[in-house]
Amino acid sequence: MNAPLVSIIIPCYNHEKFVQDSIRSIINQSYENVELIIIDDGSKDSSLEKIKEMVVLCEKRFTRFEFRYRPNKGLSATLNEALEWCKGEYLSSQDSDDIILPDKIEKQVKLLSDNKNVIAVFGSIYLIDEENKNIGEERIVESRLYDFKSIILNECQIFCPSQMIRSEHLKKVGGYKDGLIIEDWYMWLKLAKIGDLLVVPDFFAKYRQHDNNTIKQLDKMHRGRLDVLSFFKDSPYYEKALRNVYWLNCLELAAKSNYEIKYILQLFLINPKRFIIDFFKKTHILKKIFLSKILKTI
Repeated sequence: MNAPLVSIIIPCYNHEKFVQDSIRSIINQSYENVELIIIDDGSKDSSLEKIKEMVVLCEKRFTRFEFRYRPNKGLSATLNEALEWCKGEYLSSQDSDDIILPDKIEKQVKLLSDNKNVIAVFGSIYLIDEENKNIGEERIVESRLYDFKSIILNECQIFCPSQMIRSEHLKKVGGYKDGLIIEDWYMWLKLAKIGDLLVVPDFFAKYRQHDNNTIKQLDKMHRGRLDVLSFFKDSPYYEKALRNVYWLNCLELAAKSNYEIKYILQLFLINPKRFIIDFFKKTHILKKIFLSKILKTI
């Protein structure tokens, strides 16, 4: 049997320093039958020139190869444009500043082939700095299946750089939702309505930490989570999911020593009784910071 075609998408925007390393990590995959789609989304730096330097290598290496560049349309629009071109049975999108490990595709194809009821597979990741050096932290997951409930309640560990999805299911749910900051969480939720998502401990990718990561812009991430949840208000888990999002944001702000009491007040307004119950279940650091804020207002 011929090995199934795997589609890899790289949307690039202003990653001149990292995009070539990202492309090389796909060129160096042990799995052969790969198509690569790169779309530069109107970069204002020299990303376009960096990608052009890799075109000849890509044309030789990949079963199919497409490189496009045009004015900026945003991440989701770029991913959907690439999705229309894809012909692979399996698909991964890869940020142009991240790196995948050499056996990622090979291992994930086997996992999806062996688990017919699973529609996507994820794994563990290393964290690296701007110089491709490990920063001494790992994100290791345990083997398990995640369903819609566990994902909407944030009771899961799913790392976007480690993904591989069955293309037919991604297309079935309509691709990526335009205008969302956290388009991946929305996608996991849509996919989980069709079937389970599998995570395994294997390391599949290196996630780059730098000043422009969306995940470091906490207020932006908080708004992004609320935007995603707004599409699932009919879910029986919506209210609990909303509380969990506010608690998550409070804990993140507390960890960054940039606490804002407004999120505590929003939590209280959602459900005062539930707030009291949740408050005494949360971490000691949150209680300490919260109480200190209250005392300062008295």
